[in-house]
Amino acid sequence: MGFLSGKRGIVFGVANKNSIAWGVAKAMADQGAELALTYQNEAFLKRVEPLAEELGADMVLPCDVTDDDQVTAVFQELERQWGHLDCLVHSLAYAPKEELRGEYCESTSREGFLSSHEISAWSLTRLAQGAYPLMRDRPDASILTLTYLGAERTVPHYNVMGVAKASLEASMRYLAASLGPEGIRVNAVSAGPIKTLAASGIGDMRLILQHNEERAPLRRNVTTEEVGNSAAFLASPLASGISGEVLHVDSGYHSIAM
Repeated sequence: MGFLSGKRGIVFGVANKNSIAWGVAKAMADQGAELALTYQNEAFLKRVEPLAEELGADMVLPCDVTDDDQVTAVFQELERQWGHLDCLVHSLAYAPKEELRGEYCESTSREGFLSSHEISAWSLTRLAQGAYPLMRDRPDASILTLTYLGAERTVPHYNVMGVAKASLEASMRYLAASLGPEGIRVNAVSAGPIKTLAASGIGDMRLILQHNEERAPLRRNVTTEEVGNSAAFLASPLASGISGEVLHVDSGYHSIAM
């Protein structure tokens, strides 16, 4: 019996076994949660299906968060098969690769700014709108998103992604205030840099990882397993008094100045 036994949750953003979303899904499943996963398109379906099988997840649903009809269909299917939802994990982010190079002022376009905010920030609110009717009568329902320190401070080459993550964190706080009276908690995990497929698009990612490892209080980078364990805790009744919070899982890097 794990601390998520009897809970049903959906995880958006699992791409492969190196993704942070996989670390979260694995930790939640290990603690007894019954999960559903989503995939963006057919190319991702081939990657996600075997991962879902490993977790024992019977539902693998298509969801491009820029397509409102697909988002609606996901929650209709969850209602049809489960009737309710206890937890939602939002691990989605996007910015054009060319805008994660060089300086923010020079690299950012109108199109890149808008698309990064739509996929990385607006999608949390849209998914919360879909999940709310399935969560409002559940004890200790939880919505969780993944963020990064670049939302709070400038990080070289993170550029428009950092601005979108700042919007995401603000959305998380407003959702926490909006859904709190219904007993729904909303939190974020701010993970340290991890070598994932998504992170590979950030300029000088190797140097960022090295810098973090050399200067973080624990003198190392974190793993997807560590982030996943922290996320599973926040999604569980063990964190019943926590909402509107950004939990840093970054070996303490966020706490240092020089």
